[in-house]
Amino acid sequence: MNQIQYMPSPKPSYLLSVLGNRCPRCRTGRMFKEKNPYNLGKIVLMNEACPTCGQLTEIETGFYYGTGYVSYALTVAFSVASFIAWWVLIGFSLDDTRFFWWMGVNAVTLLLLQPLIMRLSRSLWLSWFVRYEPDWKDKAPDAPNERLIKEHQHNW
Repeated sequence: MNQIQYMPSPKPSYLLSVLGNRCPRCRTGRMFKEKNPYNLGKIVLMNEACPTCGQLTEIETGFYYGTGYVSYALTVAFSVASFIAWWVLIGFSLDDTRFFWWMGVNAVTLLLLQPLIMRLSRSLWLSWFVRYEPDWKDKAPDAPNERLIKEHQHNW
């Protein structure tokens, strides 16, 4: 009789879990209540805890204030990348308005990408403070920080 050997499931990819806005602890649960980032009324509504493993998404009061720096870094990186791409593909000249066209296209593109950048910055920020737990099914998440005041949650 043949026996089936089960291989342990591979560790989910960090990059794919961050880009997919997944919980950093289990890398499977969704962080946001609304799947569509362009539903602007619910753009930053997050689950209080991961629906899969129970990890809290707000570790302490005001936890997500730091995402402003992450969002800024992502927009600067995007602008530099688009500048280089424009320079290589189209070029710049002092004799015409190509630079101003790049500025306009870059600004409109950043406005359109802003909901994605906001979510990505939150996903990155949480992943830097919560580590992946391979045995998340068997271990409960860490207890909330003593600085987490239930009445002040979500006051940002």
